[in-house]
Amino acid sequence: MTSRTLVPCLLAGVLSAALMPAAVSAQAAARPAPPRPAAGASQVPGKETPVLYPGFRPTRNFYGQPDLSGTWSNASLTPVGRPAQYNGRLVMTPAEVAASEGTRADLVRLGNQSIPLNIDLKDVPCYAAQQGSDVQPGGATTTTVYTGANAANCGYDSGFVDPGNTVMRVHGEPRTSFVTYPASGVIPPVRTSAPVLAAQAAGEGETAPAAAGRGAGGGGGAGRGANRGANPEDEALAERCITSFGQSAGPIMGHQLYNNDYSIVQGKDSVAIWVEMVHDVRIVRIGGTHRTDGVRPWYGDSIGHYEGNTLVVETTNYNPQIRLEGRYSTADLVMTERFTRVAKDRLLYQFNVHSPAQWDTDWGGEYEFSASPGIYEYACHEGNYALADIMQGFRDADSKAPAAAAAR
Repeated sequence: MTSRTLVPCLLAGVLSAALMPAAVSAQAAARPAPPRPAAGASQVPGKETPVLYPGFRPTRNFYGQPDLSGTWSNASLTPVGRPAQYNGRLVMTPAEVAASEGTRADLVRLGNQSIPLNIDLKDVPCYAAQQGSDVQPGGATTTTVYTGANAANCGYDSGFVDPGNTVMRVHGEPRTSFVTYPASGVIPPVRTSAPVLAAQAAGEGETAPAAAGRGAGGGGGAGRGANRGANPEDEALAERCITSFGQSAGPIMGHQLYNNDYSIVQGKDSVAIWVEMVHDVRIVRIGGTHRTDGVRPWYGDSIGHYEGNTLVVETTNYNPQIRLEGRYSTADLVMTERFTRVAKDRLLYQFNVHSPAQWDTDWGGEYEFSASPGIYEYACHEGNYALADIMQGFRDADSKAPAAAAAR
């Protein structure tokens, strides 16, 4: 179990300017939609002209840069890729929003209930609730309910998780996915000639990428290799507390079951993005150039510049064991991210994925961060006692294997 404790006081002074009042989900839902881009505005995928909310005027910081500082959250019920049930639609209907957010509210209520210790797993209220129905296009229903967390996550009481209680709204629109291009919202298929990376064959012992998704190997190397249990190095990066269980710090700044907060602090020639899960800090060098020494850090090498009110970040040189939607990173992966403050409590995040070795075309999308009251320490560290216990369990199994084989 990973604990979450408040940030030590010595960091409070550094980040005090970055903390903002919390944005209430209901306020985000009720906020009037700003006007759409005017005719002739840039509509290049990933570079759509950001639309400010009514009455908001961007401010500048001490260095004359657009002020993006603050603590932000991307907790949301909306997935990265668009579920098939929406038939390619970008915007949810009011009935779909009510069904999704209502189901989440029911799960929170059920997750807070006390249950007997001897209850059968299938009878736990949280599990049973996820077998309900959801409104689909055309009025049809399905027994699959998307709640932002799968049934396994019912093992947590509601107080221990924070996947989000509302769908993601961008420009006031309730979105069906983060991905906006291709227009279907579906992540393009990987090229049939895409290389089998060394990390898949050796790094974690895998020969095929794990399933993508939140908490299922979506970005942080959460999948387990075929050599699991042999050595600590064969365990998933997330189990070793090196990366998150998804893709919190990148390549796409995604959302998880909990710890969805980010703190942005701007300096004269750099920007620090503190990622709550799993205690990572991304450093964006303003006006810098990419490194040429062959080193590939876990979350790549980020450089940036300002375009008007937007911070543009380009990242490459990702470590080959870092995943993007289930695929290990190729050397040609280039992520372009754009951060624009569009309201006092909203930060537009746009992303573009460029990896010719894996996809024939670029793809990407957008979402909006909401202001968060603060950030917590994700107290997970490499070599924690859980990893030692995992290794001991496998050694115990090894010692019993000869007797088990002889008994067959």
